[in-house]
Amino acid sequence: MSEPYKQIIEFDALPDDTVATLLNKINAEAGLKDTQGNPVGFVHWQCSCLQKKCGACAMRINGAPALACDTKLCTCKHGKLSLEPLKKFPTVRDLIVDRSLMMDNLISIHNWLEQSAHHSKKASDLCYDASRCLQCGCCLEVCPNFLPGGDFYGAAAFVPASRILSQLERSYPRDLSGFYKKNVYGGCGKSLSCHNICPAGIDVEQKLSNANAVAVWKRFFRK
Repeated sequence: MSEPYKQIIEFDALPDDTVATLLNKINAEAGLKDTQGNPVGFVHWQCSCLQKKCGACAMRINGAPALACDTKLCTCKHGKLSLEPLKKFPTVRDLIVDRSLMMDNLISIHNWLEQSAHHSKKASDLCYDASRCLQCGCCLEVCPNFLPGGDFYGAAAFVPASRILSQLERSYPRDLSGFYKKNVYGGCGKSLSCHNICPAGIDVEQKLSNANAVAVWKRFFRK
């Protein structure tokens, strides 16, 4: 495995092209060289739907986490574009990172239903909104409290957890409640840096507030 390096490439593209479109064009260009005259190899990156529904193409774009399929070149200042892999996950190759930690964390907190769910119409909207989480990792990239391998699992865990908790408000699994308090409530600094970065536009603050109410406060007052 080689040491990380960057290349500067001058490339003509349309303003309405997305970063994903640009990467495909670069990879299709034969004999492309960077500004130093070095050959540009195939740029490895992940994609699936290219419609902002899977989160696979998450990367750092001009220093901020975003989806390549949802970022148009016309939004980049001065026609300059900087692409990097997400920094809080192990780099696999080029712009590809290993985000399996997020799934491991959901398994760790027992984030699943253990019985039939019966929820109110009011909870349906919350559940639907939470179900739109792409597990892209953008929220964790900007979170000051999340560290890979740490006890705090971040919005990528509490958004899906809020969906389960809202469906089993009175009889939810005790395991999920205990893990939630340890791996979410106990470590969240409430900076809400995750709120505005979500590519899916999920109301992350609402999900955190609801999950805290069900898993921590309602249970506390019942005692």
